Amino acid sequence: MARRRGKGRDIDGWLVLDKPVGMTSTEAVARVKRALDARKAGHAGTLDPLASGCLPIALGEATKTVSFVMDGRKVYEFTVAWGAQTETDDREGEVIASAAHRPSADDIRAVLPDFTGTQSQVPPRYSAVKIAGERAYDLAREGETVTLEPRQIVVHRLDLIACPDADHAVFHAECGKGTYVRALARDMAIALGTLAHVAALRRLVVGPFGEEEMVPLSAMEGSEAPQTLLLPVEAGLADLPALRIDSQAATRLRQGQPAFLRGAGAPAGGSAYAVSEGRLVALVDIQRGEMNPRRVFKL
Repeated sequence: MARRRGKGRDIDGWLVLDKPVGMTSTEAVARVKRALDARKAGHAGTLDPLASGCLPIALGEATKTVSFVMDGRKVYEFTVAWGAQTETDDREGEVIASAAHRPSADDIRAVLPDFTGTQSQVPPRYSAVKIAGERAYDLAREGETVTLEPRQIVVHRLDLIACPDADHAVFHAECGKGTYVRALARDMAIALGTLAHVAALRRLVVGPFGEEEMVPLSAMEGSEAPQTLLLPVEAGLADLPALRIDSQAATRLRQGQPAFLRGAGAPAGGSAYAVSEGRLVALVDIQRGEMNPRRVFKL
């Protein structure tokens, strides 16, 4: 759906971009906005310029569902280069320390359980974490001392995929919100008695979006009808149950008022999204058979 109002059009939906290496996430959003002549857009989870892969971009009303996508699982494939630590913990930064030791495949597999599950992780100095309202990477680039507090993260799965040579190892990781792969590589190297940085990184999954939904930037910009590449707003809520409601309940929700659920199979609690006559109405919290609108959609 597209409506023109002011600068750009009101376009609603998701574009799951296969971000190329060498581009910031902000630049990727700008390119998508320009190609679609969209008024409002944002992304669900930053990808560093070094990284490629899944960058879900929300347009219009889909921006109201970004937090649900960001809270979902992420899957990465990444290559670690042993023997050199960089200031950014990836290949873009200057080398600040070196180590001669190279871990064997058996050594690597032996430490993987220590980096699986709930754990404490200190984000990289060059990260988007905010310190007193400023991004850590901005402070680090200005030469300021950056001290970040450890955060609880969850790594659901971490596998060694290949060791193409003594200097490199390829991993597959499935993790939760807030996990930094660069920090994971840094900490694994320390546990293995060496140093390392991320040499390559590709994100394969963010929440409900994966490789099947990804669209290359060249295909999006080269399309005569790029809007046909969009997924509906509710695609960002795929991990929540859908409720089919009548027009009377839809009217109440759109006015910000609660509405009662009907039917024996109606959930007693939790979160869901309500749909009426094929249109997304609201994201709701359910308590004792009553729907309370958390976000209302203008679709």
